[in-house]
Amino acid sequence: MRKSSLKASTRDTISFFLFISPWLLGFLFLTVIPMLASLFISFTEWNILTPPKWNGVQNFITIFQDPLFYKAVRVTLTYTLFSVPLNVILSIFVAMLLNNNLRGMSLFRTIFYLPAIISGVVIAIVWLWIYNPDYGIINSFLRLFGIQGPKWVYDENWALPSVIIMSLWNIGSNIVLYLAGLQGISTEFYEAAHIDGANFWDRLFYITLPSLSPVLLFTALTGIINSLQTFTQAFVMTEGGPNNATNFYAYYIYNNAFVWHKMGEACAQAWILFIIIFVLTMLSLRVSRGHVHYASREEGDLL
Repeated sequence: MRKSSLKASTRDTISFFLFISPWLLGFLFLTVIPMLASLFISFTEWNILTPPKWNGVQNFITIFQDPLFYKAVRVTLTYTLFSVPLNVILSIFVAMLLNNNLRGMSLFRTIFYLPAIISGVVIAIVWLWIYNPDYGIINSFLRLFGIQGPKWVYDENWALPSVIIMSLWNIGSNIVLYLAGLQGISTEFYEAAHIDGANFWDRLFYITLPSLSPVLLFTALTGIINSLQTFTQAFVMTEGGPNNATNFYAYYIYNNAFVWHKMGEACAQAWILFIIIFVLTMLSLRVSRGHVHYASREEGDLL
């Protein structure tokens, strides 16, 4: 009996690894091996066309001596600092409006989610038309009131704010998550708070936001990671300009790799970005500890 159960257990184990083998192979050949290869290349001088030459940490020294590196970091961090909180706040606000059981609400939920499934390139092209200083919809509307609008992405001072405003277009994914979180909050909490005389802001800060804290942490972390890898807007809309005002870090890596053919430096920059993302993620998890509340009241319900 014991022997047959062991054989059954072995068969289950083999079946398990066979079923997940496509994912394991994909993870190995599309993630692990390329990461190790990029780590090796980061210590070499390689222009793609000739064999790489080992140069130690020279790529990292060159990067930290490049003023463009600090410009790219500053642009990317500024974008992250403003776009992530704005996305979170607006997503929660819209999700709370869409959480009402009113007629036709499913249609509005669909409308708000639709931009999330549209290609980033298409969105960038649409916003190029919206931001056009001559015939764009924003400046055309402002001219009705005698106001001369800015040049938006074509102006060094307005380029980055324009991209930050554009980031609010894609809040649909977060709205879905917040809706799910809101619908998971028991109405008994709100009823008890109403009986105790709690107003809207009391219910928001003492019931809604604490109950949504796991979702808030997830959306904040994914928002930070995605914003630090912003590329499409710079590539399609501004090409990093004007005067490197939208030279995001990922676009800076792209230029080094495929425009200037400095693949070694590009890989070194990619690993620096990995370290930045890792540090910010760990810092966010550390700061959120004790502030993220899960449904279970057992030991360990706080992150």
